Amino acid sequence: MSTTARKTVLITGCSSGIGLAAAVDAARAGWLVVATMRDLGRSAALEQAAAEAGVADSVQLRQLDVTDPASVATCVAAVIAEHGRLDAVVNNAGAGHVGTIEQGEVADVRAVMEVNFFGVVEVTRAAMPHLRASGGRLIAVTSVGGVVGQPFNEAYCAAKFAVEGFLEALAPVAATAGVQVTLVEPGAVASEFIANQGIDLDTELRAAGPYAPALKSYVDRTLAAFATAAQTPAEAAATITEALDTDRPVLRMQTSDAARAFVGRKLADLDGSAVLGLTGSWVG
Repeated sequence: MSTTARKTVLITGCSSGIGLAAAVDAARAGWLVVATMRDLGRSAALEQAAAEAGVADSVQLRQLDVTDPASVATCVAAVIAEHGRLDAVVNNAGAGHVGTIEQGEVADVRAVMEVNFFGVVEVTRAAMPHLRASGGRLIAVTSVGGVVGQPFNEAYCAAKFAVEGFLEALAPVAATAGVQVTLVEPGAVASEFIANQGIDLDTELRAAGPYAPALKSYVDRTLAAFATAAQTPAEAAATITEALDTDRPVLRMQTSDAARAFVGRKLADLDGSAVLGLTGSWVG
């Protein structure tokens, strides 16, 4: 087993969007980045971005399918075998879904939960012994949709709510073992995540029946928001790097003023300190 003195972070979902930007930004900040993705055939964009930023030597590519327990276990074991340590994990891999349950299938909801929630659970479970050993950081990229339920995002919001509850509950327990947990909550981010929804609006509207007016209104509003107020992936990734490097990590970090204002409608306690003050007292 080789070891490295540099802090090592494993980031999931790095083929595009926030994950790609987070890998490059963390490498710029001095981290040795294990950038993972389900399909290494989609690695060209990350390789180019890392080269252009002058950090190609600090970004290592590995295959990881967060929905496959064997893939997760193999990847984490390989990181430890090669580097001897794991100082942080960023659970970023995710999948979206637009639709309402009456017109969808429960299988669609299960598929979204597998990637967005159970993928986080699987990676967290595999990483925790190594994060305990390093006194490391466990970070998950959720969404403002993990705090405020949004129309036609039932499956996606359910999964992100689940991640928020899972890690909020884990945070005080993990802290007793020296692991700090942070939820990073982006708002609108201009990335391939939106393009990857694969929505044919005309087809969806024709099939929406009684929900067509509501769907049209939602889509119009959302497209306008992304056109005028979306962050770049790099802007959102900066908050992830801040969560990796800050001396005083908090439970929740929003990536923009707009995200803070949005979740602030529901969360008076934006950084989660009051919640952790309470639940931490239950285990300490």
